Amino acid sequence: MKKKDVKFLKRMLETPSPTGSEEAVAAIVRERLSDSADEIETNVLGSVHATLKGTGAGPSVMLAAHMDEIGLMVTYVSDEGYLSVSAIGGVDAAILPGMRVDVHTFEGALRGVVGRKPIHLIPPDDRKSVTPLDKLVIDLGMPAKAVKKRVRVGDSITFGVGFERFGKGMAVSRAFDDKAGVWVAVRVLEELAKAGGAPGDFTSAITVQEEIGVRGGETSAYGVHPDVGLAFDVTHATDYPGIDKTKHGDIACGQGPVIARGPNINPIVFERLVAAAEAEGIPYQIEAEPGVTGTDARGIQIARGGKATGLVSVALRYMHTPTEVVALSDLEATVKLLVRFMLDLDENVSFVPGMSCFEADGSSDGEADGAANEEQGAESTE
Repeated sequence: MKKKDVKFLKRMLETPSPTGSEEAVAAIVRERLSDSADEIETNVLGSVHATLKGTGAGPSVMLAAHMDEIGLMVTYVSDEGYLSVSAIGGVDAAILPGMRVDVHTFEGALRGVVGRKPIHLIPPDDRKSVTPLDKLVIDLGMPAKAVKKRVRVGDSITFGVGFERFGKGMAVSRAFDDKAGVWVAVRVLEELAKAGGAPGDFTSAITVQEEIGVRGGETSAYGVHPDVGLAFDVTHATDYPGIDKTKHGDIACGQGPVIARGPNINPIVFERLVAAAEAEGIPYQIEAEPGVTGTDARGIQIARGGKATGLVSVALRYMHTPTEVVALSDLEATVKLLVRFMLDLDENVSFVPGMSCFEADGSSDGEADGAANEEQGAESTE
């Protein structure tokens, strides 16, 4: 990965964007795409839609990636100046004690720590259980009067950690879920712009509020109204101890993009994503999704009259912790896959299940039509 792209990724990851407070990352995206996109708009929820006009009559495509991250919210400030909190999204209370956090106030961020009684003062039986979130407090190290002056109920809180590279090609940070996807969506638009555009309009939809119910993905799909809606997110890596692959599949970091398959996914979109990966020589993995997915794809599929929907992910270790881990090569490979998917679309493609030659044999509609014409021509000369 080029240094400028790593710098962009790091900047997004370390810019706080807990669900409902995504404005700072949205501004970074608008700045980055100002020279590549033909149009950029931000809707009333705060999702950013950057569009690159197509070169022909190919289907329009929206690629959604959410920029919100999990976090905490202040619910109470005690007379002693300690903060009580609730979760924004799926926060595991077990990981919080002893963690450093940032409390985002109207005057800027304040460093805090999540306090809990030390093990010496906890009864032996209680040491075996997780301290509930409502029993934890955040200590700002300030007099109560100063805390009450600066902190308000409803202020958001994020994990106080940032981005690091480590090992061989690996990176760790909070919020790879799903700022890794924001990075991919931005890079796909930039690469398509360098290529002169795709056959149809392409929109990178950088969405909000996925962590509390895919609100941004659903409303963006309604507003943009694409022919095809792709979601990009992270998925659970199963390549470390303690994960049952018979239940969760065999998904590994560094083994390429993960292409989802199941009822939330249009079968023609799935086959075309696989074909794009194979055409580019990109290793890929397939993930079974027997129900609705926990991603923007869930909302995109049922927007308006329904959308032909696909889902591509990268393997992520330790999801919803401060130490989410990805292989950077997976992000780069995903960009190549999605660019190829876009460039291979044409105006004749059908995404109606059972109505596409591509779905049956993996060849494109154009290839199938050509083969049929050749066969008809051979019959006429006999």
